Amino acid sequence: MIRYKKYLNSNPESKGYNKWYARAVAEETIGIDKLSAHMANHNTPFSKGCIKGVLQDMVACIKELLLEGKNVKIEDLAIFSVGMTTTGAETAKEFSPAANIKACTLRCRATGQLRPATMKGDVEYREYGDYSSGATNKKTDTSEVGKDGM
Repeated sequence: MIRYKKYLNSNPESKGYNKWYARAVAEETIGIDKLSAHMANHNTPFSKGCIKGVLQDMVACIKELLLEGKNVKIEDLAIFSVGMTTTGAETAKEFSPAANIKACTLRCRATGQLRPATMKGDVEYREYGDYSSGATNKKTDTSEVGKDGM
């Protein structure tokens, strides 16, 4: 179930100024520890500790491979790659990494079963609460539950 909060676009320079939109809301962020415990409860012969160790090693290896200039694809999850935030130089000769490369970023593109096109029809939406009220943890169950594509 994808929960959302409605918000009013208050940016007068936006085409959508003064219109209502929705933002996805996550109730919790699950780390490797909780993910490994969850996975261990899914009829696997592997313990939480074994799964956690494999996941931690996977994260370290993905980072290593990305820093070597490779992309990493985990089927039915994502392709991880590196991007950059840069500023422009007047000429190619004037461009220097120290002056023009501001940051290294992690990019992630959904693949396989997690692509929006393959998830269409599986997604259900439910309003989480009033976005403008400031109540961050108040759950609001409304009749605006719908099944729709992403």
